[in-house]
Amino acid sequence: MTTHRKKFIALVDKAMTDAETMAPEELVFSYKGLLFPSTVCSLETFKALESFEARSDDVFLAGYPKSGTNWVGQILTDLVLTSTNNEDTSNLNKDELEEFPYLEVGDPEKYQRMADLPSRRVIFTHLTPQNLPASVFKKKAKILLLIRNPKDVATSFYHFVNRLSPLPSYNTWDDFFTAFMNGQMVWGSYFDFVFEWNKHADDANVMPITYEELKENRPLGVKRISEFFDLQLTDDKIQGVVDRSSFKAMKENAGKTHGAFGDILFRKGGVSDWKNHFSEEHNQKMDATFEERLGGTELGRKLKYGVYCKA
Repeated sequence: MTTHRKKFIALVDKAMTDAETMAPEELVFSYKGLLFPSTVCSLETFKALESFEARSDDVFLAGYPKSGTNWVGQILTDLVLTSTNNEDTSNLNKDELEEFPYLEVGDPEKYQRMADLPSRRVIFTHLTPQNLPASVFKKKAKILLLIRNPKDVATSFYHFVNRLSPLPSYNTWDDFFTAFMNGQMVWGSYFDFVFEWNKHADDANVMPITYEELKENRPLGVKRISEFFDLQLTDDKIQGVVDRSSFKAMKENAGKTHGAFGDILFRKGGVSDWKNHFSEEHNQKMDATFEERLGGTELGRKLKYGVYCKA
């Protein structure tokens, strides 16, 4: 699938241009105690979001930044297109292709446009459940909850913010690590995100899945996702999505799907890159915080911290 999201590309290009003339402190604003990038989010959009009307057949993907949401989001979009026998995206409603897929990103009028889109709408978000519109849970829309081990998230986030001008950058890895551990990141704290979503881990309309399990067995993961959303795809159709969703294939098509932003989004796509950055002190701090905040929780166990995050 090589869907070309014109609005996605235009919005990011404008954000990068605007950021060139902005002071570091102007790059973010605070909403409900969390930081958000001011070039792509706004208080007006968040206010409009409160009245967003979800549908019971909406397809949601929730994940903390740099947990693999763009990769899994493309998988999810491909599955939905394939389920409607519409793999050729030239036939897809062009307004849907142009709409920015992240719910909280864009102009305040986007929700009026989204109301006119046909079902099933594929929607991504980095928000915690309490910051989502009430209609999402009232309508019991199904949510794929993507989580990734915090050490790889931090490592990926570090490279991401230092390559993307609309986000605050850091002079050193140590500076970034301190901000990450203190939750002073755009979209807030990793640990808060997983902790809050853990309260919904057993909800019938929520399916937690880890980045690592998808990397280990993508065919099984894609099949489980398809079944969760009742997409009723044949094994051959699912295999087609699997083939198109390798990191190599997506990185090669990044220019078509995300423009120049694709090179920034798709860096390595692996597991355990954190070992190239974490010192013994970093490991000790992260290990202690994980145990304190997420140890014993369902999502904490699902992350297999002892497998993926031990030096």
